[in-house]
Amino acid sequence: MALTLDTYRLLGRSGLRVSPLALGTATFGTEWGWGAERDEARKLFDRYTELGGNFFDTASTYTNGSSERLLGEFARTNRDKMVLATKYSTLRQPGDPNSGGTHRKSMRASVEASLRQLDTDYIDLLYVNVWDFRTPVEEIMRGLDDLVRQGKVLYVAISSAPAWQVSRMQAIADLRGWSPLVALETEYSLIERAGERDLIPMAREMGLGVVPFSPLGGGLLTGKYSRDDLNPAGPVAGETAGSRKSLNAALGMVTERTLAIADAVKEVASELGRTPAQVALAWTLHSPGVTAPIIGARTIAQLEDNLGALQVDLTPSQLARLDEVSAIDLGNPHGLLASDHIRAVTSGDMEIETRR
Repeated sequence: MALTLDTYRLLGRSGLRVSPLALGTATFGTEWGWGAERDEARKLFDRYTELGGNFFDTASTYTNGSSERLLGEFARTNRDKMVLATKYSTLRQPGDPNSGGTHRKSMRASVEASLRQLDTDYIDLLYVNVWDFRTPVEEIMRGLDDLVRQGKVLYVAISSAPAWQVSRMQAIADLRGWSPLVALETEYSLIERAGERDLIPMAREMGLGVVPFSPLGGGLLTGKYSRDDLNPAGPVAGETAGSRKSLNAALGMVTERTLAIADAVKEVASELGRTPAQVALAWTLHSPGVTAPIIGARTIAQLEDNLGALQVDLTPSQLARLDEVSAIDLGNPHGLLASDHIRAVTSGDMEIETRR
């Protein structure tokens, strides 16, 4: 079924309505050596909102603060119509160990900085960005709840944390009457499906909407790569040195497996008269539990191409082909628990319908 940006979805266990594609704004600003200048970033914002988009993803440290400053400037005239999601926990001041991490001091300072940079009185959605394995979960959840009670934050969420910690945090929030987590931001694409082991089932069970980042697999699903880009020896030299291609190759992301997945995406795209990026995004949009993949565009052409995914209607056979070529081993205990033997010893031969 075709979607539009104003086909709003509820975010997790909340009443907050968000667009089915979120606009990532790490491309707002060029301080990191890439991205969009102010005028181009403004065009991206205007086009997205013109079509009904309302869900924006940023962080206090993206492009050294320019992402939040530009987003705040653009959103100022219609602030209450926008859902601004930002994050804390990444280091804001090198040399100051308390300017990063998930603890209360970092949380408060980062939120105050985000409020100034966004030029707003409140943040719609605040993510705990990167798990630091040090701060007690009670400190994090109580600190987040304090921000909600003060009206500085409306909803809280989490990104890049182990599933068992997230479920523990949600249980603590429920038991103590603190603000629950409503969203999980995690990497998820045809190339990276590890979230299906625990994170995504946990999110569905615990009431968190899944907001995938890197749904195009770092660009590998756009159809720009071939076997010539296989580079087992190390960083790419020559004209591609320093490019996204060289980075992906150096990180070991360009493999026979990922190229086979990209080939399948291109085949489906050819059948539908669509681009590979649109097909890859459409697959993510079809995935159970996913609320809104985050798209990151540097140009209007890239944005328009990504938004075209909303009009892609994959057939059951096409979905099955993409699922098969990208399938992962769920590992123990998931494979065992899904086996016919375990179903037989727990339910006999009875068919039991699950509604979830």
